[in-house]
Amino acid sequence: MERHNLSITKDDETFRFEISDYPHHTHDHCKFDVYQDGVLVAGFNPDEQNVLHICNDSGTVPAEVLNLLADEIEAHHWM
Repeated sequence: MERHNLSITKDDETFRFEISDYPHHTHDHCKFDVYQDGVLVAGFNPDEQNVLHICNDSGTVPAEVLNLLADEIEAHHWM
């Protein structure tokens, strides 16, 4: 497992996340787990075109922020 830190700014508010990347991902677990202040808040899985989709959502982070976060993870080419 690899860990990455990412920050997303939306409407002058900054959200800080730690991303756990599971390079040997299996379908019974999300490829990317997203933590905020040590608490699991979301998970993402890539599709066949490496576009991320939410596979786990705690509902504590706004959907718009999760979409920006997915875009940022895709931009880093961690898949």
